[in-house]
Amino acid sequence: MTTTTTPPQQRGGARVAVQKFGTFLSNMVMPNIAAFIAWGLLTALFIGPGWLNGATPETPDRPEFLGRFAPDSWVAQIGGWGDFADGGIVGPAITFLLPILIGYTGGYMLYKTRGGVVGAIATIGVVAGAGIPMFIGAMIAGPVGGWTIKKLDALWDGKIRPGFEMLVNNFSAGILGAILAFLGFFGIAPVVEWLTARLGDGVGFLVDNNILPATSILVEPAKVLFLNNAINHGVFTPLGSAESTETGRSLLFLIEANPGPGLGLLLAFAVAGVGVARASAPGAIIVQFLGGIHEIYFPYVLAKPRLILALILGGATGVLTNVIFGSGLVGPAAPGSIFAVLTMTAPGSHVGVILSVVASAGVTFLVAALILRLDKNKDLDLEAATAQMEANKGKKSSVASMLSSGAAVATGPIRSIVFACDAGMGSSAMGASVLRRKVQSAGLEGVTVVNKAISDLTDTYDLVVTHQDLTERARQRTGSAIHVSVDNFMNSPRYDEVVELVDERNNGGAPAGGSGSGSTSAAAVGGASSGGGVATATTTRDSVLDRESVVLAGSATTREAAIEEAGALLVAAGAASTAYVAAMHEREASVSTFMGEGLAIPHGTNEAKGEVSRTAVSFVRYANGIDWGGEQVKFVIAIAATGDEHLALLQQVAGAFLDAESVERLENAMTADEVKELLGA
Repeated sequence: MTTTTTPPQQRGGARVAVQKFGTFLSNMVMPNIAAFIAWGLLTALFIGPGWLNGATPETPDRPEFLGRFAPDSWVAQIGGWGDFADGGIVGPAITFLLPILIGYTGGYMLYKTRGGVVGAIATIGVVAGAGIPMFIGAMIAGPVGGWTIKKLDALWDGKIRPGFEMLVNNFSAGILGAILAFLGFFGIAPVVEWLTARLGDGVGFLVDNNILPATSILVEPAKVLFLNNAINHGVFTPLGSAESTETGRSLLFLIEANPGPGLGLLLAFAVAGVGVARASAPGAIIVQFLGGIHEIYFPYVLAKPRLILALILGGATGVLTNVIFGSGLVGPAAPGSIFAVLTMTAPGSHVGVILSVVASAGVTFLVAALILRLDKNKDLDLEAATAQMEANKGKKSSVASMLSSGAAVATGPIRSIVFACDAGMGSSAMGASVLRRKVQSAGLEGVTVVNKAISDLTDTYDLVVTHQDLTERARQRTGSAIHVSVDNFMNSPRYDEVVELVDERNNGGAPAGGSGSGSTSAAAVGGASSGGGVATATTTRDSVLDRESVVLAGSATTREAAIEEAGALLVAAGAASTAYVAAMHEREASVSTFMGEGLAIPHGTNEAKGEVSRTAVSFVRYANGIDWGGEQVKFVIAIAATGDEHLALLQQVAGAFLDAESVERLENAMTADEVKELLGA
């Protein structure tokens, strides 16, 4: 697929880049929100005017309820909790725990556990070198640690003598981590400390000049365009956490998370809207205000962009209310639910915080209702707006579907499932085999599971499963089907979700024989096909995997070399030409053929089937494993197929790799015959 470069796309490209950056920041912070909440609760309980901070020489006035409910001996002991919490829990939590968790998560995102460990080591250098909480520093040091150890490992991948792998891995990570900690202490920490100070000065300028509410001019439109993560998690959360440590609260936590503006907008549609928008608004209020999922109201704004004015005025009103009352939260409220907001409200701030939510909702409601009443065009295409929102977001929305009429998508029983991939011979066959086993194990009758190439799809299936990078292509051909995306063909948790969905839809539904493949035969349930047919028990498997095509000690050290090695076996077996091997590389460049469980199944593109003279499979084992696009692969099974002869073998392969004992036997197999036996060949 090619695209032309035009000014609008350039603007979209910049927006997408900011979205990706914001998502990257968010992915480091969001998994650790529980830790932020724990720290916020400790802050609310113990420091400053905390609920459990009793009388001390410095603070003789203790909370009234302690004297009412606790004996004096307890109060005396509790009176020292403030110092203990500040020095023993609250202080270390924000200084060490939270930044290191963020740094570990950032490193893990790039290189799994090994990247996370080095990222955490790098982060401790930044933390120790600064005099302030190092959230921004952790967002830099963590990913740097994960990226550098990944590149370092690639330098000697496959070159370490057997028996020395653990020694080299541990010492290389330890030495690199120490170097990065040193650089973080003397390099990153001072720079980030200076940057944080400047950002703090910027916020201080807004506060001192009473223009902090003006941030809503940027924040509210950014939310609708999914650009808020870069602002919220990159600026507000770090600065708010630092301020909360000093004062016990920060209104910065509530600038973006305030559910009031969204509530006011949806109330306006419930009162002054028409059609689908008015009917769907009450349900959307529950999702947005109680559930904290703000994206539910974005399509309403995209359908009538003038409504962004109502959100800006409402958001500014909420910020101004918190400024006047000096109120705020002790930590971030995530998601932006009213329950999360009230839970994180600082002691003494409940009046201001509640008023900020009510006032922002009221102003947004009045302005939005006025705009809707004066609008001559009463029509509102929520489906088009939802599609635009998902385009802005870059992926499907899990909640916005309730705003669409959904008339084009099947809502009845699911009788026909197709697993589609680019060529329809390897990835889809494996995925279909695994999913078919799960459907059978669940006792779901009347359901067919087949595999096809995307180019062969027709809009006759109830449910389509594809790799996440191919879903949009499949959707263009099967618009009425339910689409499920996976990233692990062998053991994806989405398969269980599919089984649950089928069970829910088919329980008490129409009899078998709905749209798609029609009636279900025993063969259809037991086999898979790239062309809609089935593999039967009469398939001659000895001609599919020859002994000469089994290599137990592969020599390749990279993914590209492994494809060449496995492809050369297919060429040597007279099954394919060298042009087909080139097509295997082309296929891998578009979507990875990593299946999960240490297995990759490279194969050519659909257009290269003409380069295949007979169906054959090759098997190569790599004792030390190969980096397959960030995943570890020990087994490479290459496929060249003209028909369905290989599908029965792939069913056996799927069963073998879902069984830990079989995988272990494959790792220890000494002959080609053992491999053929284990794979049922």
